[in-house]
Amino acid sequence: MSHRRELKVGSLARVEGEGALRVVVTDGHVESAELSIYEPPRFFEAFLRGRAYTEPPDITSRVCGICPVAYQTSACNALEQLCGAELDRPLADLRRLLYCGEWISSHSLHIYLLHIPDFLGYPDAIALAADHRALVEQGLAMKKAGNALLELLGGRAIHPVNIRLGGFYSVPEPADFAPVTELLCRARDYAVDTARWAAKLEFPEQELEYELLAATEPGRYAIDNGDVHTSTGLRFAAADLPAHVREHQVAHSTALHAMLDGERYLTGPLARYTLNYHQLSPIARQVAVEIGLGAECRNPFRSILVRAVEVVYAIEEALTLIAEYERPSRTAVPVEPRAGTGHGVSEAPRGLLYHHYDIDDQGIVRSATIIPPTSQNQAAMEDDLRRAVSENLDLDDAALAAVCERTIRNYDPCISCSAHFLDIDVVRR
Repeated sequence: MSHRRELKVGSLARVEGEGALRVVVTDGHVESAELSIYEPPRFFEAFLRGRAYTEPPDITSRVCGICPVAYQTSACNALEQLCGAELDRPLADLRRLLYCGEWISSHSLHIYLLHIPDFLGYPDAIALAADHRALVEQGLAMKKAGNALLELLGGRAIHPVNIRLGGFYSVPEPADFAPVTELLCRARDYAVDTARWAAKLEFPEQELEYELLAATEPGRYAIDNGDVHTSTGLRFAAADLPAHVREHQVAHSTALHAMLDGERYLTGPLARYTLNYHQLSPIARQVAVEIGLGAECRNPFRSILVRAVEVVYAIEEALTLIAEYERPSRTAVPVEPRAGTGHGVSEAPRGLLYHHYDIDDQGIVRSATIIPPTSQNQAAMEDDLRRAVSENLDLDDAALAAVCERTIRNYDPCISCSAHFLDIDVVRR
């Protein structure tokens, strides 16, 4: 007689969004693990249609309160490419500097408030802070440095309002960076300490075999732009991404899944690090070697180490850009509309973010496509969950739920800007 067992977790904190996980086990075999995103569709692509070509950077930033700069940057990259506009170097550097602020803030949030509690056995960062106050304060100081950059260049830390096509509405004076530089210098020391501290955590042994996908740029670690590169050596421009990455609807989710040439793949810190390791700054690369990462990392549990190294890099990059800063002669370059199609990518903290726009000769958006990193990673996450459940079927309900939650948090999925993500329903037959 088949054995049926049902396991439910009301909500999973420490990820962004709402969803559910349904696992079906029959006679010790995991038949399926479906990550169901049940939030209502948000229709950003639909209500961009009919808007002016200048509006997508502001509108799409509202997709996410954690990585709004990523949405603004990918939108700007696509529309500026379409309109034939090229930023002056100082403006391009400011945009990269702003993006560094988002990386610092987002990664620090994930490492300290979302991920570390898993490794130390705490339900949340509040409980963690009760026993490890100095540790959490260090993480908040790192996040504060990132927020300070976002506020200075973007006008505010959440949904910045100072970015526009062609550049910015206003740009700072060199002296304005003094207080931010002080915060960044302190945060750099904290980031190095974070990497060294996190390296002492215990990590389950696991290696992901999925193909990796990330942006690359000659001579530097890709953040705000680049071509697309895969671990099998495939390289292509943003405009060619639709030929390789195809989205499809699954019955159990309101979010689309994506495949790379028909196969599951992974984007995000592990992909970015493995494909761009040699573009890290010397200090960031030295830290990576010191904590045992090497030139690639495919263990999702060690993604916390990769994020820590990327914080070191982003802080260093920010300090370099600030040291070389000269106030631009103009705040933006002209971006005149023309009919056509534009494609843009950037590296959100969670992975490659692709934007596509069709506009007419009056500058009206006729269609828009946005492929966020979490939808690209969903197939890999489900596959990883199947493996995790298969290897831990002897656990009781509470312990198995904890394994599933931890597996999900390795990917830091950003499903929306709410606080809860997962209901888990395991049926054993």
